[in-house]
Amino acid sequence: MDARSVIAKLRQRQVPTAAELSWFAEGLAGGAVSDAQAGAFAMAICLTGLPAEARSALTLAMRDSGDVLHWDLPGPVVDKHSTGGVGDCVSLLLAPALAECGAFVPMISGRGLGHTGGTLDKLEAIPGLSTQVPQERLAKIVEDVGCAIVGATARIAPADKRLYAVRDVTATVESLDLITASILSKKLAASPQALVLDVKIGSGAFMKTVEEARALAVSLVETAKAAGCPTQALITDMNQPLVPALGNALEVAEVMRALTGQSGGAIIDITVALGGALLHQAGLADSATAGEAQIAAVLADGRAAERFARMVAAQGGPAGFADDWAQLLPEAPVIHEVTAQTPGQIAAIDGEALGLAVVRLGGGRMVESDRVDPAVGIADLLPLGSTVAPGDVIARIHAARAEDAQQAASALRAAVTVAPAAPDLPPLLHERIS
Repeated sequence: MDARSVIAKLRQRQVPTAAELSWFAEGLAGGAVSDAQAGAFAMAICLTGLPAEARSALTLAMRDSGDVLHWDLPGPVVDKHSTGGVGDCVSLLLAPALAECGAFVPMISGRGLGHTGGTLDKLEAIPGLSTQVPQERLAKIVEDVGCAIVGATARIAPADKRLYAVRDVTATVESLDLITASILSKKLAASPQALVLDVKIGSGAFMKTVEEARALAVSLVETAKAAGCPTQALITDMNQPLVPALGNALEVAEVMRALTGQSGGAIIDITVALGGALLHQAGLADSATAGEAQIAAVLADGRAAERFARMVAAQGGPAGFADDWAQLLPEAPVIHEVTAQTPGQIAAIDGEALGLAVVRLGGGRMVESDRVDPAVGIADLLPLGSTVAPGDVIARIHAARAEDAQQAASALRAAVTVAPAAPDLPPLLHERIS
């Protein structure tokens, strides 16, 4: 086999065999495939597509290009993936809640991408906490605590890491087949026995329409199930942030308020829905409804908060974080209030624009080498439907410098629409794909 013959097959709209796709993935991981060949491969798939069987074969080939984890634990191993949004810190609630309900959660997560925040960046706002954990240490944390949220090592799906870097500079990121293979090759490398997918839709998501979100959800569910992993996808709304904050430390603070009963709303509702579906799939609940009740209970009585604190300590963070988080999280030196200029109701929030404003504040990366400032972001953002008068505070900018705060305030005013009347609010849960 060689790369040229595989690429030629795709160009001629022929379907490569599973063996050819496996060879190509090994070539990506080992260097036998050049960057030019990787780019041609990605473009050919982007233009011609793959049938479901070949998409599954590519996913498994990319998974098997590196280490596949194995577990010997007294309960089911489960995982969750979100396609990305703004103010989406569900993983930080869901992992400890699932662990408290008897599941084991080795969650391999990512960093910020584009306008969306990254789970690893949020966790690393906690002083001392490390998300770069050797596999032996990951296994010990999961066994002892029940959950860990870490980054992928270089040995997890290396073919995907190589192909993604090429896709990013060849305008082939949007391919449904390549998105599916990229997401699932990493998730399936952790060998979950059940998986739930949170496919976002709306102004703060990558997928802007129901049709786009449904197509991705179906592709992910079908491919994961073909690999032997029971999977369900929930299409959830991202027309406004799930918490009233964007930014790493600010979102961790919202997580702690939710875990300790000081706030609720959409973040709790989505966590309960995803957790209930996953407990049912894993055999830890008789139905999704029963699973939702279990998740809601451990969130309400503080058990998930204590489990989260144990995970933080096990990953190098401070002990007793559930009690002292308000004193431990970093704070920005400049806090600037953004006020309404006209009366009315908040009718629309451009989540992508807000996410990019936080990136420009330093809360994300413009280029890969940028250092993230964990303290900056947007807090106290009013939700859709809020009634405001001129001078009312609609959000607060947390910034390193006054001039940064002023620029972010201009971006925020442009992203938040105040109108005489707000439209009907969209449902939080649009659809289940199983």
